[in-house]
Amino acid sequence: MKKTVEIYTDGACSGNPGPGGWAAVLLYGDKKKEIFGGEAHTTNQRMEMKAAVEALRALKYPCRVNLYSDSAYLVNAFNQGWLKKWQSNGWKTMQKKPVENQDLWEELLTLSKKHQVKFIKVKGHSDNLYNNRCDELARKEIKR
Repeated sequence: MKKTVEIYTDGACSGNPGPGGWAAVLLYGDKKKEIFGGEAHTTNQRMEMKAAVEALRALKYPCRVNLYSDSAYLVNAFNQGWLKKWQSNGWKTMQKKPVENQDLWEELLTLSKKHQVKFIKVKGHSDNLYNNRCDELARKEIKR
């Protein structure tokens, strides 16, 4: 039986593009792990995705995952089938433009096959303790 892990993620950027940060809080039972990082020149969407990639990468074994994000872009890409459409269109949007951050989407797809991931949208900057903690950690990374 796979372990169930709760993951909260967030990304932040100062300017878009500009310096950015990402963070994730992983919860399993009474264990909590915080991970974070940043990039000197990036976008907010890329940092949102990077947080999810790094969180899933941090798992040592295949798990059931509830991944919480305030990024509608990230959550909807999985839950509304955008990724399947992009792939079938040769990684092009409906406007025939290349899908941004294809490298991270491909990595998320690979990691999602290793784990059983449920993407859940949370309201950003509200009363969600772990989403707020991720936001705090991501913003600290911007200043590094």
